[in-house]
Amino acid sequence: MSLSFDNTEIAFRYKNDKQLKQANFLFNSMSSSTLTRIGIAFTSAALKMNLPITGLIKRTIFEQFCGGETLQEVANTAEMLAKYNVGVALDYGVEGKSGEAEFDKAVPEFIKAIQYAASQKNIPFIPIKVTGFARFSLLEKVHAQVPLNADEEKEYARVQDRIDAICSVANDHNLMILVDAEESWIQRPVDELTDAMMERYNKGKVVVFNTFQLYCHDRLAFLKVSHERAKDKGYILGAKLVRGAYMEKERSRAIEMGYQSPIQPDKASTDKDYNAAVSYCLNHHEAIATFIGTHNEDSCLIAADIMKQKGLPNDTPKVYFAQLFGMSDNMTFNLANEGYHASKYLPYGPVKDVIPYLMRRAQENTSVKGQTGRELSLIKKEIQRRKL
Repeated sequence: MSLSFDNTEIAFRYKNDKQLKQANFLFNSMSSSTLTRIGIAFTSAALKMNLPITGLIKRTIFEQFCGGETLQEVANTAEMLAKYNVGVALDYGVEGKSGEAEFDKAVPEFIKAIQYAASQKNIPFIPIKVTGFARFSLLEKVHAQVPLNADEEKEYARVQDRIDAICSVANDHNLMILVDAEESWIQRPVDELTDAMMERYNKGKVVVFNTFQLYCHDRLAFLKVSHERAKDKGYILGAKLVRGAYMEKERSRAIEMGYQSPIQPDKASTDKDYNAAVSYCLNHHEAIATFIGTHNEDSCLIAADIMKQKGLPNDTPKVYFAQLFGMSDNMTFNLANEGYHASKYLPYGPVKDVIPYLMRRAQENTSVKGQTGRELSLIKKEIQRRKL
C-alpha cells in the first residue's frame, strides 16, 4: 500500500475532543495575520510589565507546540507519543541567553536531558544550537576568518569544549545530537565544529548530525563536499535536511549590506534542491544517516518512493523523518503507523523562556503560504469524522 497522509483518524487519535477543538480555535486565530500581530505585541508588552499571563500562554499556544516546562512534564508527552511509535527530538527550547556563565550553565542542562533520554526507548535525538554555547559576535569573527586575540582564542576553545562535552555524553549513551544551522554569516564555525565532532564520534555509528538549510543556494553543493570529507576521514555523515528558518533576516541583511543574498530565488528552487538532497543522501545511505526534517508532504513521499525503489524497508536504520510538535500530525503519525522512523521535535522549558520559539511558530503559521489552512482543514475533517 502506498504511503498516504490523508488519514485524520490516525493523525489525531492522541487528541481528545476538547484538545482537538482547542487546536481548531488556535489555528483559526493564527490564520489572521492581524490577530497574530496583535497577540505577539500584547504578549511582549505584558511580559515587560510582569503581567500574570504565563498561565494563559501555557494553556493555549504552549500546550499546542511544547511538551512541558520541565523534564518531568515533557516525560508525559514523550510517553504519550511512544504509544504511537513516534520518536522524540528532545529540544531544550530556552533561547536568548548570553555570557560565559549562562553558556556554562547550559551544558549540564543538556547532559541531564541526554541522561533522561537514554532511559527512554523513543527519545533518540537531542537538538543543540551552537549559539547556546557561544557569543554571536565571536562566531561572526571566526566565520569572517578575522584573527582572534589571545582571550578570544581561549573563549573559542571553551565553546569547543562545551560542544564536545555534550557529544561525548551522547556517544556514551547511544544518543544522537542534531546541531542546528544558524545565520549564514556565522555558519562556517558551526560547520567546522560539527565536522570535528562527526569525525570524532561518527565512527561505526551515528552520533552527530549537521544541518543543511536548502533554502540557501550553496547547501546542496556543500552537502556533497561534506560527504566527500566524511569518506576521506572515515566517518559516517549525519545530514539533517531542512528548508530553513532565517529567510527574511537573510534577505534584508543582504540588501542592507550590499551582497548577493544566500537565499534561493524562489520556493521552487528550494524545493528542487531539498528533494535533490533527499535523493542524494538516500542513494548513499550506507555512508550517510539522513534526517528528513520537513512539513512538505511531497518531499516525504519522494523519500518513501526512493526507499521502495532501492528495496529499503520502511524501518531502515539511519533514515529518519521529523516534524515539529503540534504541526503536521497527519504526516508524523501516518509515517509512524507505516513503520517509518518518525519523530516530533519536542521543545520544553519555562514558559517565559520559550516565548521566542512560540512567537516564531505563530508567525510561521501566519506567513507560510497554506500552512494554517492545511492544519485547519485536517482538524475540521477529523472533528466532522468524529461527529459522524
